[in-house]
Amino acid sequence: MSTDELNLCFNKLMVFGGGSRVITEWKDIPMELLMRIVSLLDDRTVIVASAVCSGWRDAICWGLTHITLSWCKNNMNNMVLSLAPKFTKLKVLTLRQDKPQLDDNAVETIANNCHDLEDLDLSKSFKLGDRSLYALARGCPKLIKLNISGCSVFSDCALEFLSSYCRNLKILNLCGCVKAATDKALKAIGYNCRQLQSINLGWCEGVGDAGVMSLAYGCPDLYAIDLCGCVLITDESVIALANNCLHLRSLGLYYCQNITDRAIYALAHSRVKNKHELWESVKTRYEEEGLINLNISQCTALTPPAVQALCDSFPALHTCPGRHSLIISGCLNLTSVHCACAFQPHRFSRPARV
Repeated sequence: MSTDELNLCFNKLMVFGGGSRVITEWKDIPMELLMRIVSLLDDRTVIVASAVCSGWRDAICWGLTHITLSWCKNNMNNMVLSLAPKFTKLKVLTLRQDKPQLDDNAVETIANNCHDLEDLDLSKSFKLGDRSLYALARGCPKLIKLNISGCSVFSDCALEFLSSYCRNLKILNLCGCVKAATDKALKAIGYNCRQLQSINLGWCEGVGDAGVMSLAYGCPDLYAIDLCGCVLITDESVIALANNCLHLRSLGLYYCQNITDRAIYALAHSRVKNKHELWESVKTRYEEEGLINLNISQCTALTPPAVQALCDSFPALHTCPGRHSLIISGCLNLTSVHCACAFQPHRFSRPARV
C-alpha cells in the first residue's frame, strides 16, 4: 500500500468514522484495521510503526504473531533484547544469521517472554551454548518447529533436556549439530517427541544405527529424514525406517557408504507390504504414496538391480532431466537405472489436433 493510498484511507476514516467514535489521529484507528495495515508491511517497517505512538505500540505488541529479523545484519542481539519483552504473542520468529550475532542472553529473553512460540529459526547461531536450549525447554514448550542447524556448540545433554519439555516438536533441523545430535539425544527424541515428522541430521557424524532406529520406532509419522554424511549408519537404520515409517517421503543418504542393496530392497519391499495399510488409512491413490525424494549419491556399494527395483516400486522417483528426485551422483555404476518416464514419454502429452 502506497503512502497516497494510506492517506486516502485515513481521510475516509475521518469522514466515515461512524457512531460516537471520531477518528482524527492515527492512534484512533481500530486495532483490527491497524493489524490489517501492519500485515501489508515488511518486518522492518512494522518495528518502526510500533514506535509511532503508544496505541500503535500496544496494538502491534498484542497482535503481532510472526516476524523475522534476518534482515538485521549488525545489531540483531540488541534488537531481540529490546523487542522480545514487547512482542509476547509471537508464534513464529526467524533469526537466521549470515554472521553470528545472537548470544544466550537474547535466547533467554525470548524464552522468558514468548511462551506461545511455535516456530523458531536460530540457524547459524554459532555463539549459542546450552543455556539457550535449557531456556527454550522451560519457556517455550509449545514449539512445533525448531531450526538450530549449524549451532555446533550445543551438547547432547541439552538437546535431550529440550526434547523432554518440547514434546510437540514436528520439524527439527539439526544439520551440523555435531555435538548435540548423538545416539543418546536421538533416543530421547524418539521417546519424547512422538509427533516428529521431519528431522535433518545432515553431517552429524556421531549419529549411528541406535539413534536412527530409535527415531524409526518412536516416530511413526516421520516423512522426511536427512542422514547425509552420517557415515556410521548401516542397512539396519534404513530397514528400520522402511518397516516402521509408513509415510516416509524423503530420505537423504548421501555419502552413507555402508548402505548396501539389502537396505534398498527393504525400501522397495516396504512399498508392497504397506500398500493395503496405506490405502485403508489415508484413502489416497497408491501412486501418490511412498518415496518421492531419495539421495544415494556416493553410496558406491549399491548395484543397478536393487536401485532399479526401488524405482519400479516408487514411480515418483525420477532420474529424467528436470525432475531429478532420485540423486545418484558419484555412482557411475548406476547410470543404467531409469525411472518410469523412460517407458512413458508421451504419457502427459495431448493428442495433436487435426
